[in-house]
Amino acid sequence: MHEKRRHVRVKPSGLVPKVAKIYVDPKSPTLDCQVIDISAGGACLYVQGTAPIPKRFVFLHGGMKKSSRLVWERGRKIGIQF
Repeated sequence: MHEKRRHVRVKPSGLVPKVAKIYVDPKSPTLDCQVIDISAGGACLYVQGTAPIPKRFVFLHGGMKKSSRLVWERGRKIGIQF
């Protein structure tokens, strides 16, 4: 039998820190951001400030470092993929 597949978003359990940082390189300052939603494969963030958002960066959140890339951008709200 053919089953219909659907995407199910996995929500993290427990307390999830709402603050994170975007790190590009040692010469650039980090960008502060607020975590709106996070899953195993990516996150939705609100980036503070007016600095340009890079296409590739390291996402720092709750002691975790993930190489990430920008997937979509709507003003200062962005979607990233790990």
